[in-house]
Amino acid sequence: MNDFWKEFPIIQQQLNETCELIKHQVKIRNKEIEAALIELTSSGGKLLRPAFFFLFAQIGDEQKQDRKQLIKIAASIEILHMATLIHDDIIDDSPLRRGSVTIQSRYGKDIAVYTGDLLFTEFFELLADTMNGSEFLHTNASAMKRLLLGELDQMHTRYKKNMTVFDYLRSVNGKTAELFSLSCLEGAHFGFASTEVQRLATRIGRHIGIAFQVYDDILDYTADVKTLKKPVLEDLAQGVYTLPLIFALQKAPERFAVYLDKEANITAEQAIETSQLVHELDGVNDAKAFAKRVTEKALTDIKKLPDCLGKEQLTLLTELLLQRSF
Repeated sequence: MNDFWKEFPIIQQQLNETCELIKHQVKIRNKEIEAALIELTSSGGKLLRPAFFFLFAQIGDEQKQDRKQLIKIAASIEILHMATLIHDDIIDDSPLRRGSVTIQSRYGKDIAVYTGDLLFTEFFELLADTMNGSEFLHTNASAMKRLLLGELDQMHTRYKKNMTVFDYLRSVNGKTAELFSLSCLEGAHFGFASTEVQRLATRIGRHIGIAFQVYDDILDYTADVKTLKKPVLEDLAQGVYTLPLIFALQKAPERFAVYLDKEANITAEQAIETSQLVHELDGVNDAKAFAKRVTEKALTDIKKLPDCLGKEQLTLLTELLLQRSF
């Protein structure tokens, strides 16, 4: 576990246990694929979704909690996230993930598809072990459906030059915000927090997820490969038009036409010129302002939570995400 969690020692310990369980879950006969999955687990991801799960569990009733159950649910959340990352890399033909060669790049798309599918089965196995007979089996199935619909929405709008903020948010609400929202809700529920806390958790997670994705999309226009640990301007080249570009495009669509009309044939130089135009038209700054407003909504709701260490750390972590460079 990296130094990111040094200010959160309780969460750090829980995340360490979660990683160990994930490594145990992904033990398979194919040792090369097993090693690749373990590398993905250990290669620098912040495990934010399990972290938010544990933070909301802290707001509940510790006396009623089953620690092993919490670790398993946290692992299920991260395993579902890992599965979607592998499938995203296949769709985007990405060579790097967290600074490491992707499974699809190393072993081919066929093996990567089945590896992602295998993780989905591990996800459901952990759900069956921890939520058998619970309404949250259906909650997880619905969340996974919305996550996949969000990805399909994004694919449907590729190279859409009249992309709107509404189009963007519809996709983000599924593909990113849904899993953050689920993490917070499940932490509150299985931590035995009140119904009101669970309601707030759902909303807080959604706002954090939206802001997180916006910052991620900003980094595509501001970070280098070393910092981002994946190719920059990859979304633009793939026809995924994110918030910085959308805001800039709305101001001067005619200035982008020469670049966006190229679609998949846009060159690296033209992608860089497009990025410069996004900066010139304040697309990045507008996106930062949007993400800050959404984050403030989450912080406002966090203030309504019961006073405890979990609330303090939720506030700190949410504010840290405003300054992210990862």
